[in-house]
Amino acid sequence: MSSSRLNQAQRSAVAELLRVSPIADELGRRFAAAEHELHLVGGSVRDALLGRLGDDLDFCTDAHPDQTLALLKGWAEATWETGREFGTIGAQKHGLRLEVTTYRAEAYDGVSRNPSVRYGTSLEDDLLRRDFTVNAMAVSLPEHRFTDPFGGLDDLAARRIGTPGKPSLSFGDDPLRMLRAARFAAQLRFAIDPAVRQAMTQMSGDLSRITAERIRDEFSKLLLAEDPLTGLRLLVDTGLADIFLPELAGLRLEIDEHAQHKDVYEHTLKVVSNAAGFDTADGGPDLVLRLAALLHDIGKPATKAVGADGGVSFHHHELVGARMAKARLKALKYPNDIVKAVTKLVSLHLRFYGYGRGEWTDSAVRRYVTDAEEQLARLHKLTRSDCTTRNRRKALQLASDYDALEARIDRIREEEDLARVRPDLDGNAIMELLGVPPGPIVGKAWQYLKELRLERGPLSPEQAQEELRRWADENL
Repeated sequence: MSSSRLNQAQRSAVAELLRVSPIADELGRRFAAAEHELHLVGGSVRDALLGRLGDDLDFCTDAHPDQTLALLKGWAEATWETGREFGTIGAQKHGLRLEVTTYRAEAYDGVSRNPSVRYGTSLEDDLLRRDFTVNAMAVSLPEHRFTDPFGGLDDLAARRIGTPGKPSLSFGDDPLRMLRAARFAAQLRFAIDPAVRQAMTQMSGDLSRITAERIRDEFSKLLLAEDPLTGLRLLVDTGLADIFLPELAGLRLEIDEHAQHKDVYEHTLKVVSNAAGFDTADGGPDLVLRLAALLHDIGKPATKAVGADGGVSFHHHELVGARMAKARLKALKYPNDIVKAVTKLVSLHLRFYGYGRGEWTDSAVRRYVTDAEEQLARLHKLTRSDCTTRNRRKALQLASDYDALEARIDRIREEEDLARVRPDLDGNAIMELLGVPPGPIVGKAWQYLKELRLERGPLSPEQAQEELRRWADENL
């Protein structure tokens, strides 16, 4: 690498570092005074060179955790030791979150992900153990000396994901790095080095060694990236998706009956892209919406049927897909609130179709809102995202129909509280009117009145009492 190229990289890194100075340099001087090295390292250097350094800074040092902790105490506003077993001490200073890790030279047993942590003695050994070359660069503090033994700067300039050593050795040590490569491709819009891609394909089965929780966390970061489609395609093309999300690859063989795409796989990716556009415009990536977009059609392979005329149908695929989505998300250890929200969205994503034909009554609109509950705003976005037809006239008609539905929801909301559709009589009133104690009869009467409320809208107390007496005469 030419000295001019290196100097330019140094200037870029230093210019970005000035944004967090004097904190980083001040910390470097504290370590230097104690005769220890300190380097900004990994993703922090990569992001500094890309001009996107955030408020989370990673450092490495030859100091051991006890020594690091002693240097941070009295200087940092807060410290924590949750990563001590991996040689990491955390600290906070002037709004910056700092993590300082002792040089490491880890050894893996080749079976589990858990490394046997062994402290290293040199910066280069520490950089060699890192996942990718773009994360294996360092800047010394306070001198700002740039270190790049594995060509990370070249890969950064080429927008390429490579590994410090042989990809097979890197992935053999930690198979999660294969999924991380796809995530970085999605986040940074970088290409995967051919040797790295080949190793990902050949070793994809090794991902089964990784716990569901760690796969879930890495996959969520990929799905929330700026370009999730690049990452998703990599997962399918390399076979990694087969290990933890086989439903995604299974979509490639199916036909989408709504949008006339050659396969549901491409349709699904387009829906994810559309959803990403909606949530980004509304304040940031939405994991629930993107998961629902990704999984909304996974029930199609199981429900595919070919009629006598050769037509293809996927009846009730939204219900089958909801069950499949629930099972998959639980297997990946997603929290219950996410599982519940995504499952609801998948089960309701087809409900809108037919509205444009004028078949919906006010009752149907109430049920749409009531069934969606707190997911209504996301359901609006998912339904709009699901329109991927290339037929401009049809796309405009569907958008117009959904505009009309949202306007109708707003109108009914002005007339009644759709967010809390409840019977016009509560349990106490039901028991008093019918002369019954708490029990199943009260529950059945309450449910009848709720259905009546959805069907006809708000009733006066007199009307509700009359309807309840009629129901009691017929059912008690």
